[in-house]
Amino acid sequence: EHPLAEAIIREAEKEKLELYQLKKFEAITGRGIVGEISGQSTILIGNRKLMEDNKIDYATLESELERLENEAKTAVIVAKDGTSVGIVAEADTLKEDSIKAIAELEKMGLQTTILTGDNQRTGEAIARKVGISRVLAEVLPDQKVAEIMRLQDEVGLVAMVGDGINDAPALTQANVGIAIGTGTDIAIEAGDVVLVRGDLSGVVMAIKLSRATFRKIKTNLFWAFIYNIIMIPFAMLGLAHPVIAEIAMAISSITVVTNANLLRRAKIQPEYQVERR
Repeated sequence: EHPLAEAIIREAEKEKLELYQLKKFEAITGRGIVGEISGQSTILIGNRKLMEDNKIDYATLESELERLENEAKTAVIVAKDGTSVGIVAEADTLKEDSIKAIAELEKMGLQTTILTGDNQRTGEAIARKVGISRVLAEVLPDQKVAEIMRLQDEVGLVAMVGDGINDAPALTQANVGIAIGTGTDIAIEAGDVVLVRGDLSGVVMAIKLSRATFRKIKTNLFWAFIYNIIMIPFAMLGLAHPVIAEIAMAISSITVVTNANLLRRAKIQPEYQVERR
């Protein structure tokens, strides 16, 4: 039921390892899982907090945990019958355009933040890898909304990009929720903007398009008002012939519509994609 668990099972099947029957399974949010194998051994797989809650010593694994976390990997401890026996490390595969997309967002004046359930060390390693400027680590699924609200109080407008079930409430809370189209249905329904592709280039394009649209709106309002400001005094003084007024109104409408159509020419492609061409 969790992406990390699915990844572990896939790798075990790939290595043709024997999978035991699991009983009395319990998923502990923000900690890990507890279960029994064949009704005999009690197995715990999770983070440091899960081990500490169950008074399991993992000191001999600490240096290896730190090494893996510094490599931007999510490392979980495996314990059997109250004794830590190993580590399983996993890492998300970076999307091809992630680093360049983050760099362009920063260049556009946006502060990027990673909101992760991983610990601070892993979060910072991921942030360094992709160029994200701020890390909010060890955030449990039910704490994401509170973190978004705190960011809104701190910086103002917040846009969130997410694709998981746990992201849906936070996507709704954000000023702009951007859902990845390859994610879960509930996240897609919660998003204000849905990106068809699963890459971050769509985020850059969406922001550029929204800025270009807002500039067009302001320009069109200017032209609409300027015609009225100029012509209304003439009309009040009886100096504007009805035909002239009609022509001015038609010119105003044509100007606004033409200017709006120029939005099609807006350059919204990420700079790194333009350079590639």
